Amino acid sequence: MPIAAIEPRRLYRQVADQLRSLIDSGEYGVGDRLPTERELSESLGISRPTVREALIALEVEGRIRIRVGSGIYVTAPPTLVPVPVPAELDGPFELLRARELVESAVSKEAAACATPADIEALDAILALMEDGSHPSPETIAIDRRFHVTVAGILDNAVLTRFIGELFDQRMTPYFERLSEYFETGESWRLAHAEHRLVRNAIAAGDAAGAEATMRSHLKKSQLRFQRGFGETAANETPGGRTPGAATAKTSRPSRPKRTTTGRT
Repeated sequence: MPIAAIEPRRLYRQVADQLRSLIDSGEYGVGDRLPTERELSESLGISRPTVREALIALEVEGRIRIRVGSGIYVTAPPTLVPVPVPAELDGPFELLRARELVESAVSKEAAACATPADIEALDAILALMEDGSHPSPETIAIDRRFHVTVAGILDNAVLTRFIGELFDQRMTPYFERLSEYFETGESWRLAHAEHRLVRNAIAAGDAAGAEATMRSHLKKSQLRFQRGFGETAANETPGGRTPGAATAKTSRPSRPKRTTTGRT
């Protein structure tokens, strides 16, 4: 038998595989409610963002349905074969964390060398942000333009391209599904205000302020994507049924096997 190459598995993919196996084995049937995101995080000993990435992966596959304020429910397997998602795809929170680290450093450097023309370019983008229905291809393009323009202040083509490529990695089925849940006109308004703080710090030549405001913006982006979903409504009794939702599994759910720990 030929030796097969060992394929490294990202942590969230390991979690998704384990939950999928529980569903396929009949531990959870169609219509059953899975443990909450918090319960899964505690059982597996991993972060909630990692669990969320796993749940989003399963929802994209059509194996579960996340109902805000109700729970996470097993759905019937899709009749059509879903478009495969590459196993090496970066998780949304991995990406946002990387952007937080890289772009905060870039903003710090940009504050030290920004010209009046650079500030005018940022102002033009911020003016565009005042309009538009988010999320949409247009608003996402404006968001990208702001971050790439900040990087462009350093006049380093490699760095500018890298920031653009980092941003473009959000164009995945996983990020799109998260966007459907959490990106709204309100989140766009908040992002606009956070972008303006970055612009103001850069315009003032405040390197520490530019670094802090960009870090804060991207950290807040992560937090907006981490608002609770898949949790039961506050007025639902344990093991009860949310009106209009499928009946939850009444027996105590089996604890998933502990997955190798790691960072998202």
